[in-house]
Amino acid sequence: MQPKEDIILIKKSIRKEISALKKEIPLEKKIERSAPIIDKLEKYPEFIKAQNILFYWSMNDEVHTHIAVQRCAAHKNIFLPVVDGEDLLIKRFNGVETLVAGESFAIPEPSVEAEETLIENIDLVVVPGVAFDRHGGRMGRGKGFYDRMFSKVTNKEQTPIKIGVCFDFQLINLVPKEPHDELMNTIITESEIIEIG
Repeated sequence: MQPKEDIILIKKSIRKEISALKKEIPLEKKIERSAPIIDKLEKYPEFIKAQNILFYWSMNDEVHTHIAVQRCAAHKNIFLPVVDGEDLLIKRFNGVETLVAGESFAIPEPSVEAEETLIENIDLVVVPGVAFDRHGGRMGRGKGFYDRMFSKVTNKEQTPIKIGVCFDFQLINLVPKEPHDELMNTIITESEIIEIG
């Protein structure tokens, strides 16, 4: 395994490169390019089977999820992450009108009153990321929120299915991995579905 210092530098370089590519694409185009990704996701057998889904409310530089979250909430139990210090809480989505600005990133998130659940009760997680690779590797924004959340599953049989979603240019040859990094089960891009293992 590479020295930690090298991994940090490589990840920093990848984040900078992907960020520059994202900035070249207007928001309207990102929303348009998100449609085939979300379409594949909603037709994916594991997604169809799942009842309790942890989605995410997208920021402007991510695969757009707002419409999908609302649509899926009509027939599934949809949850969203809430930043709580160094951790993510999992809270039920009860409609756009109930979302409040999050403290850390001002991302809309369920209010304090929303029902909370544990990661063990989630069937499937739709995971955003800065970059992914074909081996299930994922690189986030560097805060480790999702890795910490997944590490809390004590019974591995209760680990939810992890589906990474990204634009084609976010799929790279190799994401540098550290021991705590969680692998995705599936990655969905604009042009393909990559099933790991």
